[in-house]
Amino acid sequence: MKVKGDIRPPGDKSITHRALILGALAHGKTSIREPLKSNDIFRTVEALKRLGIDVDANNDDIWEVHGGGQFEEPNDVIDAGNSGTTARLITGILSSIDGVSIITGDNSLKRRPMARLIEPLTFMGASFMARKERFLPLAIKGKRLRGISYRTKVASAQVKSAILLAGLTAEGITEVIEPAKSRDHTEKMLAYLGASLSIDGNSVRIKGGQKLVGREIVVPSDPSSAAFPAVWAAATYGSELIIRDMCINPTRTGYVEVLKRMGADIKLTNIRYSSGEGIGDMIVRGGSLRSTVMKDGEIPRIIDEIPILAVVTAFAEGESVIRNAGELRLKETDRIAAMAEGLKSLGADVDILEDGMVIKGRARFHSGSIRTFGDHRIAMAFYILGKIADIEIELDDMDCVNVSYPGFFNAMENIGG
Repeated sequence: MKVKGDIRPPGDKSITHRALILGALAHGKTSIREPLKSNDIFRTVEALKRLGIDVDANNDDIWEVHGGGQFEEPNDVIDAGNSGTTARLITGILSSIDGVSIITGDNSLKRRPMARLIEPLTFMGASFMARKERFLPLAIKGKRLRGISYRTKVASAQVKSAILLAGLTAEGITEVIEPAKSRDHTEKMLAYLGASLSIDGNSVRIKGGQKLVGREIVVPSDPSSAAFPAVWAAATYGSELIIRDMCINPTRTGYVEVLKRMGADIKLTNIRYSSGEGIGDMIVRGGSLRSTVMKDGEIPRIIDEIPILAVVTAFAEGESVIRNAGELRLKETDRIAAMAEGLKSLGADVDILEDGMVIKGRARFHSGSIRTFGDHRIAMAFYILGKIADIEIELDDMDCVNVSYPGFFNAMENIGG
């Protein structure tokens, strides 16, 4: 089924999280235009309110954060729900609050690792107690922190951001060095709100004690959410879709490069800049696609889009390979296993690797049922597969898409040809 027209996906999830948290750190009022209104985001709103921050999230189009004051020791447990960004970034804040805080999450989040964050924040001076020493629930004894130089084991924007947020209030210089560059929304927003940072390749340094000043932040549409209709259009002959106001930060558009490498007809137009981020409109036209290999340093830039990229490779000519993506096994679910299971159940030829998949293209799909494992990106990926293949797919959980894309199914029906 082809797709026609234009669409503006909801506001970027990563940027909305950071606008709320950095707005809470900034002095004065931060106005957030076009925020994402999803389950994950409201977890961050509620976490900040528990810390004594005045957040007005009642308006549909503009939210306000009144920051700059002292964070309060929370008088109850902070529940991050399914949101890894909330859990990790807020932990960076809690590490500098004098007192004891407890943060937890849903069953899925309780299986995701926190040790990669506990270690650097412990070096900075905070104390932790965690289930099995690495999982939520997590108890944090905050204190005045000291800056460190820390080399992360994986490229993770959440870990990097939590350390930088802790470093903003720490004594001295805090440096984070990654093995590959992860998304850099935190660095861009810190600079936009007045912080001075030093960035050299995969290294970021920030001096503690700097004052942020609240400003208006315009949230562009989410490129990860845009990936789903973009793949639908790219893989379907006769399609032409315009995706409006999309964040075109290079650390977020790796999947666009993958699709172009596969032969997709994609153009960026109307490029402009706002609140430190690049924004543009993306035009996608359908056509024939060929196989590709995704691996190494490219993976951190496409990590959230790999489920939908796995789908599109099943329609391409040839055999595609995804490697070095072991991080997918630590997401909301084991996304390697979940995607392989679903693709196979519908007729695709897939081999599972320890850190990825091999997918043979030109699959002959048939209708069927899919286990989503409560994972929003799994659900959306298989819904799009059904549209491209023009088959019926029954999802066991449709509500999970509200984590990142409320109204997803209606939005997709509106552009279906």
